[in-house]
Amino acid sequence: MPSPLETALAAARASGAILLDFLHRPLHLEEKGRRADLVTEADRESEKAIVAILRAAYPDAAILGEEGGTYAGDSNERWIVDPLDGTTNYAHGYPFFCVSIGYERAGEMQAGVIYAPLMNECFEAERGAGARCNGEPIHVSGVEPLSSAMLVTGFKPYDFATNAPYFARASERAQAVRRDGSAALDLAYTAMGRFDGFWEFDLAPWDTAAGSLLVREAGGSVTASDGTPFALSGRSIVATNARIHGELVAMLG
Repeated sequence: MPSPLETALAAARASGAILLDFLHRPLHLEEKGRRADLVTEADRESEKAIVAILRAAYPDAAILGEEGGTYAGDSNERWIVDPLDGTTNYAHGYPFFCVSIGYERAGEMQAGVIYAPLMNECFEAERGAGARCNGEPIHVSGVEPLSSAMLVTGFKPYDFATNAPYFARASERAQAVRRDGSAALDLAYTAMGRFDGFWEFDLAPWDTAAGSLLVREAGGSVTASDGTPFALSGRSIVATNARIHGELVAMLG
């Protein structure tokens, strides 16, 4: 049986190929009940391919997929899948989108893969074994204090008001703030030091499962927005290079 990481890598690569293929076709866009919350046929076909690979390798594991590829399992194993994080970016040809696959056992993340196919960057992490991008070790940045940091955040177009006060506060205190539209890639970029810190509210497990492991394995810190322990079901996240974590949490308080 392939390892969870090997399985996730194979599924992410297969999914990425599908996304690149659909990128050059006319896309049919749908909204999932809320304005600008988009889904395309690329999302659905990507998830089908991922689920087929995961179920073939780990037939007893549960699967939680964003687009409905959810299966109950008979074990304490669970796959957490976002077949296309950054759908709006994807629909507009903006390259900041990815596949995210996390593997959880007994309530702990064990492996995670985030693959950005258009940029050909594949991030991977195993619990206790570090994080890598395209096979090379990655580490969080050494930037401090917050005033020298480049931060990134995200928000839904229909709920900007929730994050607006914090976005304004961060813009006043940090060196720069970005909003790129993919929480999973924001976490991967924090893990490799391109960003120094990330925060967001109203997230789902598939947004953060793989990325939270990447940040931790790259030497960073991950908590809820109030500084309490991070949980996939908790909806908020702060992920940093550890050096600015206290300052960022305090700013969000």
